[in-house]
Amino acid sequence: MQKQDIKTQYMLDDSQSADGGQRIDTMTINMGPQHPSTHGVLRLILTIEGETVVKAVPDIGFLHTGIEKTAEAKTYHQALVLTDRMDYLAPLCNNLGYSLAVEKLLGIEDEINDKIRYVRVMLAELQRLASHLVWLGTHALDLGAQSVFLYCFREREMILDVFEDLSGVRMMTSYICPGGLQAELTPTFEKKVRAFTSIFPDRLQEYHNLLTNNQLWIERTRGVSVLKAEDAIAYGTSGPVLRGSGVVWDTRKAFPYSGYEQFDFDIPVGTNGDVYDRYLVRMLEMEQSLRIVNQALEGIPPGPYRVQDPKIAPPPKWQITGRMEALIHHFKLYTEGYRPPKGEVFVRTESPKGELGFYIVSDGTAKPYRMHVRAPSFANLEALPRMIEGSLLSDVVAAIGSIDIVLGEVDR
Repeated sequence: MQKQDIKTQYMLDDSQSADGGQRIDTMTINMGPQHPSTHGVLRLILTIEGETVVKAVPDIGFLHTGIEKTAEAKTYHQALVLTDRMDYLAPLCNNLGYSLAVEKLLGIEDEINDKIRYVRVMLAELQRLASHLVWLGTHALDLGAQSVFLYCFREREMILDVFEDLSGVRMMTSYICPGGLQAELTPTFEKKVRAFTSIFPDRLQEYHNLLTNNQLWIERTRGVSVLKAEDAIAYGTSGPVLRGSGVVWDTRKAFPYSGYEQFDFDIPVGTNGDVYDRYLVRMLEMEQSLRIVNQALEGIPPGPYRVQDPKIAPPPKWQITGRMEALIHHFKLYTEGYRPPKGEVFVRTESPKGELGFYIVSDGTAKPYRMHVRAPSFANLEALPRMIEGSLLSDVVAAIGSIDIVLGEVDR
């Protein structure tokens, strides 16, 4: 029986046979919620016939942190650190989306200068590279290629060194904040970024040499877990999952933000919507991110690293130690926060996983009345059953890796 026939046969009711009796030819098993191969504490309830998956039900909630509700009990400034913990492999991208939403609420978008925009774009693209390197290493490890994992983390360490140099923290930096950046660029920042950008093209070619034309890799990924373009759109997928199915859609191009319209880059797309296409799209995306980083590095204009309004951004330390007004502004900002006018905003950005949106409602107080996040990992995970039903059990691991989910974002 062909895969598609098996899938169609069990679309109606996978728990009963055609004549209404209990089926005896299938087995229901749990995959997860242990972390290996599920990229987080994800549980899949799989109904299988032999080695073929006839039904898949993702079961989430094992990591639920209530980040959105917790943010409503924090000031806007305090809630920033919560965003780092959603997609914890791309915290700076989360910071950027949240900061843009708060700035829109405050009505200070035009006060963000080009220096801040360029640095934000550069850091977001470095974060995209770091996230894709974790995806590539773990995805390859899932399918039996151990060396790639070690190589990817070798380059990711260089990116984390840049973040540590800027903020003192390697992952949950909270460096991009409403009103600008947390601190001025360090004297060694440019040197560290250039050290990475100079070696990365050769390292990226190493990954291609190991996998792209590797016959074993091709057999495990090509034609596996296909998601057609119409299904990818219907399920609300975005990012590399959507583009891997041949849909040309990138928020950085469709709704430019933070000055992305000033940068020259392409949108890689796939043709078949299989695991191999989603792999290749992300590999090509890393080339484009490198292009953007290099452009930003060459074009950073001078200027302050945050807005000059002391009621939104804290005054510089030299003012705090010498002027009573600056000390009062600092004290009130960190104890009371700022109060955006009443209103609601929605801001969408392109995170490494896909379209990341922040919806924030202000009631005029110092805390968000409502915050909701449109998380790409959550939406993309919904398409998993469509990918794997009718496929072999061994292909489930390949499909999960190709989606690149982070459960911190799914269970936020």
